[in-house]
Order: sequence, then structure tokens, then C-alpha cells
Amino acid sequence: MTQSPAVRTSGASGPVRIGERAARTLVTELARRNDPKAALLVGAAPESPVLAAAIEGLLPGDRLTVVPAEGSSAAALREHVSAQGRWVADRVRVVDTLAEADAAEVVIAAEPFTGTADEARVAVDGLSKYLSDGAVLSVAAPLFRTEGAGTELDRQGVLHGVRTDLVLRNSPPVRVHQLRFTPASAAVAARLTPAYRPSSVPLTRGMHIDSNGVAAAGISLGLAALARAARPKSKLWLLPALAAAPVAAFFRDPERDVPEDPSAVVAAADGQVLSVQRLQDERFGEGEWLRVAVFLSVLDVHVNRAPVAGKVVDYFVADGGFVNAMKPDAEHNVAAYTVLETEHGPVVVAQRTGLIARRIVQRAPVGALLAKGERFGLIRFGSRTDVYLPADAAEPLVGPGDKVVGGSTVIARWV
Repeated sequence: MTQSPAVRTSGASGPVRIGERAARTLVTELARRNDPKAALLVGAAPESPVLAAAIEGLLPGDRLTVVPAEGSSAAALREHVSAQGRWVADRVRVVDTLAEADAAEVVIAAEPFTGTADEARVAVDGLSKYLSDGAVLSVAAPLFRTEGAGTELDRQGVLHGVRTDLVLRNSPPVRVHQLRFTPASAAVAARLTPAYRPSSVPLTRGMHIDSNGVAAAGISLGLAALARAARPKSKLWLLPALAAAPVAAFFRDPERDVPEDPSAVVAAADGQVLSVQRLQDERFGEGEWLRVAVFLSVLDVHVNRAPVAGKVVDYFVADGGFVNAMKPDAEHNVAAYTVLETEHGPVVVAQRTGLIARRIVQRAPVGALLAKGERFGLIRFGSRTDVYLPADAAEPLVGPGDKVVGGSTVIARWV
């Protein structure tokens, strides 16, 4: 009796297990969709953290079908589901084999792939048959195994990935891939909440640090340790040691309350409005654009958020210089452009470098759906973020000199 496509979940270095943090990442697509949907969870056991996370993410109109893992019985799963109460039992169906499942908007592999590349390819092909149009397949593989299933999932991610998340706080660390094999409608984005991203490390309930900040602080502390070991009588090690905290603070990533008003366009970054103007830019199409330019000082939060809900349909980088982002010449700085398809027309977010900023991070590949206010990247150190809106469809609500908060401040409204 075949329960699911065969992929080994253990290897020479021992079994690979999915912890709570990785489980939340695997079920992100299920948890963030606010419309009634069907989901399929393959390879689950009663004690599986992925099953617990999937049940927690269910909404009243949802349906979840569960296929037992190898070595686990459908009877034990049904008993576990029944013990969760009537509300869960009414929405979760346990089947004996994958062949009994129906197509779903979200398909999740509860166990990580650790077999060969061929086994992973067969497994992905087998699971993809249960995806409805525009649906997402969520799978994981160990990070530090450079051959086999992980390599195949990386390849699949390049071809079909809409999000890739690295989960370091798992034993061992894993990479989670969200794969979409058929196009999704941009209208779906309006029914999404911002995705859970493990790249944002929580410090408190309302404050996170982006993983770039954790890495930068770690480098500073490492340099301090090396300096102290090399010159134990010198106090020079204090310089990188003391720099670790402010460097990490630069990458702070606070939670934000995103306005629910569907007509609201929110700021893509924290900072001060430099200009609000109508202009033409043939790179984005004909007609006039309303551009809101925001300057980010080194003291501002540098995480960028989607100003509207939409689908990423294009992404490109324009070469240029690195002048002060507050100066008019910053128009010609190096910039990354993310183009969103929305119900109101195309929207473009430009991440511009500055005098100090030399590194742009963009985590939303073409084909990804972004909720309004969702994190999609960041710029390291002082910089500028511009939002382009169709001029005849939007009315500006901010002016030069205004302070804005990314994901919260309404900078324009659809008309």
C-alpha cells in the first residue's frame, strides 16, 4: 500500500526532523490565505509538528486531508484528530493512501526530503498531480547536504519557486521551498495576510531582527574574539564587540499593524518623504505615474514592505552610482525594481542604494504573491525607496517632509 511518493527522510547522519519553527514555515501558505480552501498534508504522524501547525492554521471554511507517514497508521491519525474536538474533526479528513486525496490549493510534505535527486524528482512529480490551478507545494530538505534531494529542490526552486526560507533553528537546519507550477491570479493576493518568515528572528513579541543583522552581529563578535586572542593585552577588541549591538539594531524588524482598508496604499519603508510627483517612465508602460520617494536614514528601519497586495511579475536591477540618497542625482543610483500586478494596475517599488548603502536584498521572486504590508526585502544602511502608482488611479495623501512608517502609514488611496 503506497501512502506517499517515496523519499527517504533519514540518512547516514541520522534522521532529519521538522521542529516547530520549520513546521510553521511549511504551512505558511495555508495559514495566510483568508478564503475557504482545501489543503493536503502528506506523510504526517499524530505527533508531527507540521500536523499541529496545519490544524492551528485552519479557518472555519477550510478542509484538510491528511495522508499518514510511512510507519504510521490512518487509524492512529483519526484517533488523534478526533481527540482535538468536534471543530477540528469536522474539517480534517484522514485517508489511507494518497490516491484517495483530491486536488488542493495547498499541498504540504510533512517530512523533509533526504533521498537521492531522482527520488526527490519523482516525489515532487507525484505530489504536483494534486495541485489545483495556481496552488503551492511546500517541501523541505536539509541545508548542509549538498547532493541528492536538496540539490533537486534547489533546481525546482529556480524553475518554480515563489518563496524559499532558511530555517536555521531546526535540527539539522532545513531549507523550505514553496513551489508553484501554474500561474496564480493577482486577485488572490488581496485575500492574503503577510507571510510568516523565519528570516526575521523574534526578540520580543513586537520586535524582530532580520537574519542579516544576526549574521552581521555574529561577524562583529567573531572579529572581537579574534582580536582579543591575537592581542590579549590590547583593548582594540572592544571596538567590534561594542559595534555588534548597534549593527544588529540597524536590522531591526518590528511588527506593524497594516490598514485593512482595501483602498489604502501603505509606505514601503520607514523614513521621510522626499518628493511626490507625477512623471513618465517608459520602462513601466505608457501614461503618467505618481511617485512617492522616501529617504531612509541610518536610524530608520530598513526592511521593505509591499505597499499593496499584488503578484510579482517582473524584477530587474538598473546600474548606476552611489551618491547621497537625499540628492537629486540619487535618481541614477543603482536600484532594484519590483513590479507588481494588482487589481488597480501595475505598481512598482524601487529600492535605491545611497552613499553608504551598497547592498539590496529582494526576497520575492517573479510569480510570488505579496500581501499588503508584507516584508519582501531590505537595503543595508542609508538609502531610498520609491513607490510608483498609476497616476490616474491613485490620490497622494502625503507630502515632502512627512514622516512615514513602512507597512502602516497610508501614503495614497485608490480612487
